[in-house]
Amino acid sequence: MSASDARADAPLIWILAGEASGDVLGARLMAALRLRRPDLRFAGVGGQRMQEQGLRSLFPMHELAVMGLVEILPRIRSLSRRLDDAVRDIERTRPALVVTIDSPGFALRLLRRIAPLAIPRAHYVAPQVWAWREHRVREFPGLWERLLVLLPFEEAFFRRHGLDARFVGHPVLQSGANTGDAAAFRKRHDLSHDAPIVILMPGSRRSEAPRLLPVFGRMLSLLRQRIPNVVPVIPVSPVVAKTVLNATARWPTQPIIVTEVNDKHDAFAAASAALTKSGTSTLELALAGVPMAVTYRVNPLTAAIARRLIRVPYVAMVNLLAESGLVPELLQGDCRPDVLADAVERLITDRQTAEAQRAGFQTLLEGLRGPGGAIPADAAAEEILSMLDQPGA
Repeated sequence: MSASDARADAPLIWILAGEASGDVLGARLMAALRLRRPDLRFAGVGGQRMQEQGLRSLFPMHELAVMGLVEILPRIRSLSRRLDDAVRDIERTRPALVVTIDSPGFALRLLRRIAPLAIPRAHYVAPQVWAWREHRVREFPGLWERLLVLLPFEEAFFRRHGLDARFVGHPVLQSGANTGDAAAFRKRHDLSHDAPIVILMPGSRRSEAPRLLPVFGRMLSLLRQRIPNVVPVIPVSPVVAKTVLNATARWPTQPIIVTEVNDKHDAFAAASAALTKSGTSTLELALAGVPMAVTYRVNPLTAAIARRLIRVPYVAMVNLLAESGLVPELLQGDCRPDVLADAVERLITDRQTAEAQRAGFQTLLEGLRGPGGAIPADAAAEEILSMLDQPGA
């Protein structure tokens, strides 16, 4: 059912996602809500997947997808205009509930701006203040009525600070990342059965990929000297596919660029190793059982500030959940072609190292199931509907 098919007096949920991962979460949440309440209407900001669920986005979602303390500065004026647009739309439509998904830089400002409207608010995906700038948690009371968190330890963390947090499970478990067909991928792309496949994941934002791809290209040149038949595969969102294609045009081996989710999962199933940025991609790869190394590089000033603020021992989510250095973290100065090539080569050739990672992945993933084993999107939908059912919603 599209938004136009719903009754005009049916409850309206205004929902915001600011990047590709949030778009996926938003689409799954919308689908789960509609299964329970087919009459619901939706408005807000989202990408292709949310639009496939009937959302007519107020403005293009990719305008919000920017990362980094320095990188955001040139975008402040345009982001401010988009914030005004969102506030005006909420004032005009007067939804029964506002749901913001991740993207705390924009979402939390929006929640604060609409507080005088007395519209119930939920924020889905907790700001990672437990990792850095924990003092910011003092700014959160009054921003939302309910916080839906993805990681089991987050519920207790936020409740210690007097915030109503509900663990709903991690959506990576329903991503399908572990359902790929390795043989189908090799046949589709005419690859021999013994060619080692390396997944390269430079990020879903336009600001990320150009920073990592040159390093990945030089790493690949070194790796091919040791493993000549290695095949690079880059899964990316359609939004950045052209950027990636242009950035890899002069690579020694042209990578296979995949934009379809099923093709990505098939690539995971066929892969021997992965080199990925930090983030949710590490959990996707863990679910698929792909041994990995994690790397990242940001503006040096951003990195210097972050080093002073980060309060956790690891950057990769898989390492945080495992409470150990399960996968290598090669950040900033270690994000170098030679270091990366060494790490990827070891993952491909050292079976013991690869199997140790896979065993660790299985253990940590068990802790990400929702309450009672519920599918994460279903658990999140039940929390949202319980807010709609409250008096005044």
